[in-house]
Amino acid sequence: MIEECLAVEFRVQHDDCPLAEATKSVDLEVHAQAPQLRADGYDLLQFSSPRNEHFVETLDADDRIRYLHVTEVDGRYRFRCLSKQPCVVHDLINGGLIVETLRYRNGAATVFGAVVGRDVLKNVMETAGDTVGVRLERVYPMESEAQEAPSQQWDLTPAQEECLRVAMDQGYFEIPRGTSSEAVATELGISKSAFLERLRRAEEALFRQIFA
Repeated sequence: MIEECLAVEFRVQHDDCPLAEATKSVDLEVHAQAPQLRADGYDLLQFSSPRNEHFVETLDADDRIRYLHVTEVDGRYRFRCLSKQPCVVHDLINGGLIVETLRYRNGAATVFGAVVGRDVLKNVMETAGDTVGVRLERVYPMESEAQEAPSQQWDLTPAQEECLRVAMDQGYFEIPRGTSSEAVATELGISKSAFLERLRRAEEALFRQIFA
């Protein structure tokens, strides 16, 4: 039997991980990948933020951070480092949550993800209830969202929809652009040429339907 896939959103406050702590004093939003717990006990953190020197200095001054690596692409910083302080989101992951997006702002985190089956949802919610500062914001069947998904409305492939969504989230369509094609391609895990081709095909599909 195929289990029901549910989308969930959690709000995490009072997490003392370095990213949460750093955003308390800097007014910006940090987009992060799910932390990866290494065998040596360190968290591998990969995240990005608008260009902000104070944020970099705050992270660099945190003695829990090791090997902070920063690159800049079109005014946006991309970070990679190790952290001695495990993130609270690990508890949700261990409970069965599949993290899709993780965003930090003002010392709090918003976690979007999915769970497969009601039993897993129950386990994740019990984990959240036992973890200080974690609150379930909403839960809904992913099938109901799919009815209104752009890929269904506009005859896009899931890959094309993801391409447009990530490009928009990173400011690729802003004037001036908030990021580069290379940065969006890296976020998608594909080459620059593959991103540009996917983007053109998605735009062609949209324009063809709009102006038909």
